[in-house]
Amino acid sequence: MEIEKIKSGHALSMSEDILQKNIIKLKELFPELVTENKIDFNAFKTVFGDEVEEEEEYYRFAWAGKSQARREAHKPSTGTLRPAKEESLDWDSTENMYIEGDNLEVLKLLQKSYAGKIKMIYIDPPYNTGKDFVYKDNYKDNLKNYQEVTGQIDSEGNKTSTNSDSDGRYHSNWLNMMYPRLRLARNLLKEDGVIFMSIDENEVDNLIKVGKEIFAEENHLSTLIWSLSSGPQAGHFTRSHEYVIVFCKKRDSLNHFKDLSGGTIRHGALKKISKVNPSSIVLFKKGSIRCETENISFSGEIGGSEKQYIKSDKMTFKEGLLNEDVLIEAGWAMKNQLKSWLSGEETFDSKGQKVLRFYFNSQGILFYEKERGTVHPKTVLQSKEVGNTKNGSNDIVELFGENIMSFPKPVDLVSKLIKTVSYNQEDIILDFFAGSSTTAHSTIELNINDNINRKFIQVQLPEKTEEKSEAFKAGHKTISDLGKERIRRVVKKIKEENPEKSKEMDLGFKVFKLDSSNIKSWDGNPENLETSLFDAVGNIKTDRTEEDVLYEILLKYGLDLTLPIEERIIEGKKVFNVGLGSLFICLSDNITAKVAEGIGQWKEGCSPEICRVIFKDNGFTDVEKTNSVQILKRYSIKEIKSI
Repeated sequence: MEIEKIKSGHALSMSEDILQKNIIKLKELFPELVTENKIDFNAFKTVFGDEVEEEEEYYRFAWAGKSQARREAHKPSTGTLRPAKEESLDWDSTENMYIEGDNLEVLKLLQKSYAGKIKMIYIDPPYNTGKDFVYKDNYKDNLKNYQEVTGQIDSEGNKTSTNSDSDGRYHSNWLNMMYPRLRLARNLLKEDGVIFMSIDENEVDNLIKVGKEIFAEENHLSTLIWSLSSGPQAGHFTRSHEYVIVFCKKRDSLNHFKDLSGGTIRHGALKKISKVNPSSIVLFKKGSIRCETENISFSGEIGGSEKQYIKSDKMTFKEGLLNEDVLIEAGWAMKNQLKSWLSGEETFDSKGQKVLRFYFNSQGILFYEKERGTVHPKTVLQSKEVGNTKNGSNDIVELFGENIMSFPKPVDLVSKLIKTVSYNQEDIILDFFAGSSTTAHSTIELNINDNINRKFIQVQLPEKTEEKSEAFKAGHKTISDLGKERIRRVVKKIKEENPEKSKEMDLGFKVFKLDSSNIKSWDGNPENLETSLFDAVGNIKTDRTEEDVLYEILLKYGLDLTLPIEERIIEGKKVFNVGLGSLFICLSDNITAKVAEGIGQWKEGCSPEICRVIFKDNGFTDVEKTNSVQILKRYSIKEIKSI
């Protein structure tokens, strides 16, 4: 058995290859459509026949550059995320993350580790007003482009911070920016995950259309109207609202939203008798049900448009309990639940709310009472409940003493959206247009109030603040600097106001920064190709640390970046133990078989379900390499690789 070396193009040298993954899925369903890992389109048309659209005119949403944007969503990234411990808070214990970088590349890098794990996404993307920043993607080499864009100039020195409506492809440029990011974002959502997208009238129609294409039309839950109470005069009207577009990943997997406020619902249990809701007779046995009036009798026809017919002589209650069996005919609103409850079974309605009881009111009409387990939010978000942009500015002023961010979303708005869909400790909230970190702020405050440790992932481009801005004058040279500082100040404030409760909460965040690969042979940057070919001394870049490489391996293996990591010195060499023995990494020089022996013994003490080991390829001689493999095999470690 030899150690497999991870080379350029290997699955572990780059992010998820979504296209190949989808081809494999297609092959599993229709093996005849895939030949030598290529789609046979003629076979596709044969299999699906009339289901293939070939007419020139048909309903579709198209714009200039869409095909290229679609391909970009499937192209893997060779980049990495480098840890920045010095900018982090509670690095060793926190499960929250702040990632500085171009969100297109970052979303690609998160595919292996976080696909299907995100409960909620909130984004406040550029509104495409002609003044806000638009990401200028370079589909040939996005990493190189990112390094240029962070300086706000392209390779020719041209500014890239606006998308003027004088550009002939004004809307197309914006859609080409959004499309691949939303494609990748959908992959990250759990089956019952939900995405909220803030937008105004400039691109609301296009965002809904592109959302329906990516998430499917049936998964468009709503387009919420956020009432701002006031706003600028826009033409003939005062623009006093914005939108929040809501999609889920799979409607069938998404239950109704929970109501965490408690309480009960009481309502009549009858419906008007009609063809679609015919009447039927139900037997109520003596002592099975109560009435609000303790001693009373009813007979004949009762009720208005929703009638109830007592088929027995009469219905009598003594001391609140039904005194004798009675047959009643009606158009029942909850017939199945009524029968279930009368038979003594635990009963729930179609929304999962527990039915506590059925009873007759003082007029003899059947009612039900159930737990208030679900909530159906209104599609208009009132500013008096969720705030407006002025409240967002006030949130910033409260923390920084001055308004250093233009038009941030208010904490109450994002909190309202999070509370609507997230109720569990393991929920992860993602915002990949993080801005001033309103989403992180909202998540932290909600966690304290609800006593729930939701996790957050913030992604923000290190876009430079303007030199004349208050943010720049206050020392925040980039939007990401401001966002990180806001989280620190929120945490400090919460610890001061809730000293005991905050001890049990995760109030930290790990900072990572997008960069090219730490491994020369994995680097997809064409400019580094010549250096890689002629540098045979080492495969790890000289300005990178072992921890840089460690987290790149976690990303490329698809492991959570917040997994527990333990370090140990074995025979003078540093060894990382990731996830309680699921992965061991040693990147030292002059490794001996004794190091492998120490890893094997450490693994035995952890008892992981699976165990993998990665070494630096030029870290040991061929003899020591062979001996190390044999030793690890004795400890039932079969997956051994080198970089």
